[in-house]
Amino acid sequence: MDTDVIIVGGGAAGIAAARRLASSGLTTLLIEASARLGGRGWTEEILDLEVDLGCGWLHSAERNPWARIAEEVGIPVDRSRAQWGIQYRDLGFPKTEQAEARQAMEAWMKHLETQAEKNDCAADALDPASPWNDYIRSIVGFISGGKLEQLSAKDYLAYDEASSENNWRVRSGMGALIASSFPANVLLRVATPVQEIALHPNGVRLRLPADSIRARAVILTVSTAVLAGDALQLPTELAPWREAAAALPLGHVEKLFLHVDGGPFEDESQVLGNPRDVRTASYYIRPLGRPLIECFLGGEAANLVKEGGLHAAFDHALEQLSALFGASVHKSLRPLTASNWCQMSHVGGAYSYAIPGRAGARQALAKPFDNCVFFAGEATSTNDFSTAHGAHDSGVRAAEEVIAALK
Repeated sequence: MDTDVIIVGGGAAGIAAARRLASSGLTTLLIEASARLGGRGWTEEILDLEVDLGCGWLHSAERNPWARIAEEVGIPVDRSRAQWGIQYRDLGFPKTEQAEARQAMEAWMKHLETQAEKNDCAADALDPASPWNDYIRSIVGFISGGKLEQLSAKDYLAYDEASSENNWRVRSGMGALIASSFPANVLLRVATPVQEIALHPNGVRLRLPADSIRARAVILTVSTAVLAGDALQLPTELAPWREAAAALPLGHVEKLFLHVDGGPFEDESQVLGNPRDVRTASYYIRPLGRPLIECFLGGEAANLVKEGGLHAAFDHALEQLSALFGASVHKSLRPLTASNWCQMSHVGGAYSYAIPGRAGARQALAKPFDNCVFFAGEATSTNDFSTAHGAHDSGVRAAEEVIAALK
């Protein structure tokens, strides 16, 4: 064999698996399709500013392993409270309407809980007479990236029950933290897409653009879009895993960043652009005191990028901010950078959600095959999916399964 274990995918799950295998005595190689590590954790440095185009928060921070990893290596963790849900100066969203919207959201959640066993479609829990259904859709779009008609109620409730209100940050960037955590004693090949995985009498064989490599076991940490797609050929024996991945599509979430030069913008403030617009974005203003506005688009709002490109999405953001702060803010803002996860062939979207009736696909996807093919990634987590800590824990779990199988 060329190596004991190959990890396919260098995101949070792949790096966590590599960290666990580094001390196992098993020779390990990680192969990443892109030219960088981090996967859907990606910190870009621009104008001496670190911006997270992917995951940016330590969600459920009190139990988040990335918070512990940051502290172990001396990376400061910012524990200040996130300003989500606090409309700055109630701009465009009076307190009475905020209360009505929250009540509508709470009513939807209660209906979701009571109907989940008999009707697993999240859209069916909406009150047709409620004027706040677009608000609910936009909030759920930020969380799942999908439409309510395509969303499993059980899956959404599982995430909501597991998550906490503690959300912390690292100033140097979440993506940078993940990428820098790769262990030095694990072999690495980047810019190397795996084209095919075939079963071998003593393990697996991976076909790469320039060569092939054999291993006793492989851990697949690629996104469900890749697993269910055509870019990676898998043996027919793994058809059930492909089918499970197809039941866990990636939602559509994108980030735009505006550079701020003056204007009426206060540090660490937040606004929802238009609470009655299903395509509204959420705007986090001057995070950590930096001259930025992070524009967060989910679900229907993120489709603006897909349909009209980044130019249309930036125009939408500037229009919403101008409606709240006045037309003069145009001269204080300019587009800086943006994500486009849906168009990245080796990713294909943001994070997974389960379609109605298929919440169990997460457990099915997490099962190993024949002690030689193992699966990790946020989509294999039953409660912490869509998060970097869910991906991390799945990577450790898969690594433990490999160690048990090979040793």
